Amino acid sequence: MTLIVSGGAGFLGSHLLEALLAQGRSVTVIDNFDPFYPAEAKRRNLVEAHRAGDFRLLEADIGDVDRCLAALALKPAEVEALVHLAARPGPRPSVREPQLYVRLNVGGTAGALELARRLEVPRFIFASSSSVYGARTEVPFREDDPAVAPVSPYAATKRAGELLCYTYHVLTGMSVVALRFFSAYGPRQRPDMAIAQFVSLIDRGMPVPVYGDGSASRDHTYVSDIVAGVVASLGVEAGYEVVNLGDSRAVRLDELVALIEESVGKRARIDRRPAQPGDVPVTCADITKARRLLGYNPQVPIAEGLRRYVAWYRSQGSQGGR
Repeated sequence: MTLIVSGGAGFLGSHLLEALLAQGRSVTVIDNFDPFYPAEAKRRNLVEAHRAGDFRLLEADIGDVDRCLAALALKPAEVEALVHLAARPGPRPSVREPQLYVRLNVGGTAGALELARRLEVPRFIFASSSSVYGARTEVPFREDDPAVAPVSPYAATKRAGELLCYTYHVLTGMSVVALRFFSAYGPRQRPDMAIAQFVSLIDRGMPVPVYGDGSASRDHTYVSDIVAGVVASLGVEAGYEVVNLGDSRAVRLDELVALIEESVGKRARIDRRPAQPGDVPVTCADITKARRLLGYNPQVPIAEGLRRYVAWYRSQGSQGGR
């Protein structure tokens, strides 16, 4: 039996791959090395993960179901679960390219679900996002809160993915857990994400773009905590469940900058800019359901997580600021 991880060469995917290999599990990665950020970075991710064990890599688009089936040459019931992490990320970029995001994210999720159906996979784990809650201000966000008013095409594609997952659950009986990730960060983080950008810019003495007045708050969640939640979800006979994975603490943007300054040991040069379309004022996870269903218990508070990230960033030398 094997596990399939789509998007396994990415930030979260490579950390999940590492954790699964460390458990001695057989893993097949499907990744198309989408050019949203350099493929070289993703290949380095896989080199890091390979230290934990061997895995199979299929370079393909998860939406191309026939090609994936032919290349994998797996028989029905040989796959214990499919973890679908592959997606074009980012609320802000999605505002500029909405059709691309719909094609890649909604089409990719439909492809992953169809692949799972044709391989008779009993469990499907879907990487959703806190962005599905939209511009809510009542915190913390609960899974039964309305998620009907996304403010970016990216958020809409993630909500659409959840609905597709539900449809496949109803039609096939497949067990599905849709995990709403809250601002994951840590080593190997995508270079476009806030913490990666801020650490690099502050370290190099460059201006740090701060959108809005600094009051926007995010529930930053260290990558090992997210991965622990994903791994735990593999053991759940869920039917269909939506579960938040976060740290359950909203950190203001100006507080985040101050914490990064402390971790880096340098002061930031702030470049104030207007708030951006697609941004939301706050995210904060209610993790009561995750604690009950998954035994989820985040271990890494933001200050410690930033220290770990900065240590990793410095260990990368010139690649750390890419």
